[in-house]
Amino acid sequence: MKGYPEPVVGAFIFNTNGELFLMKSHKWSDMYVIPGGHIEIGETMKDALQREVKEETGLAVYDPQFICFWEFIEEKEFHKKKHMIFFNFFVKTKEQNVTLNNEAQEYLWIDPKESLQLPLNKHTRMTLEQYILKGKHL
Repeated sequence: MKGYPEPVVGAFIFNTNGELFLMKSHKWSDMYVIPGGHIEIGETMKDALQREVKEETGLAVYDPQFICFWEFIEEKEFHKKKHMIFFNFFVKTKEQNVTLNNEAQEYLWIDPKESLQLPLNKHTRMTLEQYILKGKHL
C-alpha cells in the first residue's frame, strides 16, 4: 500500500487586541504551536480550520486568509513519523475564553513579536518571521 503526505491546516489566531494565540503541546516536544490538524475527506480547508480550532481551543474563528504552506517530512519535533503539508491561515476571533482539549497543556495570548522569544516549533517560527511579522497579514 502506497502512502501519501497528509494535508493539514494551521490557524494563526489573532484576537481583537492584535494578540496571537499559542499553545504548548506535548505532541510537539512541549513547544508552542498553533492549533490545526488534518482535513477530512470532503471537507474544505476553511471548514477543517474552523473545526480543528473549535475542537482544540473552543474558539470560533472567522475571515480566514491563506498565508503559506510548508512541507514537513518526518522531523523530530513531532511525536510521530509523518509526512505532512501544512496550509497556514491567518484568522480572527472575538472570543477570549479558551477550553483546551488533550492536545495542549497550556496557552497564551501574546504580541506576535514577543512570541519569537518562546520555544516555538520550526514552522510556526518560520511563518511568523517570514510572513506575519513582515506585515503581510496584520
